[in-house]
Amino acid sequence: MGVTVVGAGLAGCEAAWQLAERGIEVTLWEMKPEKRSPAHVSDSFAELVCSNSLRSDELSNAVGLLKEEMRRLGSVIMSCADAHRVPAGGALAVDREGFSKDVTERIKAHPNITVRSGEVTKIPEGRVIIATGPLTEGAMAEEIERLCPGTDLHFFDAVAPIVTLESVDMESAWFASRYDKGTADYVNCPMEKEEYIAFVNELCAAQQAELHGFEDSGVFEGCMPVEVMARRGLDTLRYGPMKPVGLRDPKTGREPYAVVQLRMDNAEGTLYNLVGFQTHLKFPEQRRVFSMIPALKNARFVRYGVMHRNTYLNSPKLLDRYYRLKVEPRISFAGQMTGVEGYIESAASGMLAGIETAREVLDMPPADFPQETAIGALALYISGGSVGDFAPMNINFGIIAPLGYKVRGKRNKNAAISERSLDIIENMRAGL
Repeated sequence: MGVTVVGAGLAGCEAAWQLAERGIEVTLWEMKPEKRSPAHVSDSFAELVCSNSLRSDELSNAVGLLKEEMRRLGSVIMSCADAHRVPAGGALAVDREGFSKDVTERIKAHPNITVRSGEVTKIPEGRVIIATGPLTEGAMAEEIERLCPGTDLHFFDAVAPIVTLESVDMESAWFASRYDKGTADYVNCPMEKEEYIAFVNELCAAQQAELHGFEDSGVFEGCMPVEVMARRGLDTLRYGPMKPVGLRDPKTGREPYAVVQLRMDNAEGTLYNLVGFQTHLKFPEQRRVFSMIPALKNARFVRYGVMHRNTYLNSPKLLDRYYRLKVEPRISFAGQMTGVEGYIESAASGMLAGIETAREVLDMPPADFPQETAIGALALYISGGSVGDFAPMNINFGIIAPLGYKVRGKRNKNAAISERSLDIIENMRAGL
């Protein structure tokens, strides 16, 4: 018996791969190239719409643990990410075009996956995993609304601009990583106090692009537009994306008042994105205001920041721990529309949905990833572990089961949680 997967984003590709690797025939539907959402620019699968960073790769960080769990479980997304890594200090960042192209080629080459192009307007028969993303609209959105009343929960998400490295004034910037950790992977653009204050004032006064229903309170905290942060107080940015801590300007020998960091966006090192500078300003305003950063006074923008509306399911009421629809278990969901937030979390939900759906098709008992693992904790939280109003969730150690004994120091405790989790994954792996 085959399974249909709708959507070839990070979650859909991972779900399809996990099914196919277990011998299940998969039909993977993707609406591109016939149609794109407002946020997509490429025809490749697993397109990275926002940042090219997959965040921390260290086991003392929960997302680093989640990555390692996925690696050990045979993740196609992690394999491609590792193959297309670009320098980013302790984080895993990728050449977004190379990464997406690799995922696309591997998916299309798999003998158990048949790719179909075109928009799916109704939920297919049989077992299906819907991974159409938070930008789902039109007939499919109506189908989901019919099955899942209460899908009007939404947040706004923003994208940061990208500039060419050759247009950055390196007389006003330098390469370094914070605290000189690892290699010098970031371009650091310093600002003096007067420059910073003028910049924040213009940022607060700049014109935003129109977006129906947008207001500051409807923005997901993890993708907060820089102008929204600026309106929260003069020093907010200095404790956020413009914090100077751990960055010493070699020209002055001291920490600047504020710093904008640029991170490599492609393998060639010709494009860099403004770290943490998601924005919803009008394009001319982005060029005007961001050019106030001394090192970016003549910057050439190859992509401006944009904002889009993301819609999520009310997952604690609708989904079980396998991301299956409680009222119709033949249908599973995966990806950001379930309320997992972040590239890796999205792919992890696809992995779990794919593994559990395969086991169901093969008449095997569910894997039941426990709360002691990151992949299991995320699914358990999304399917009912939230308290109060449901909101998008990044993986964090707070939702993973505690150790049950004391460990001195936060990093040591997190390392112990990670070690326990990976032991569990190793013990489970042979049976998956």
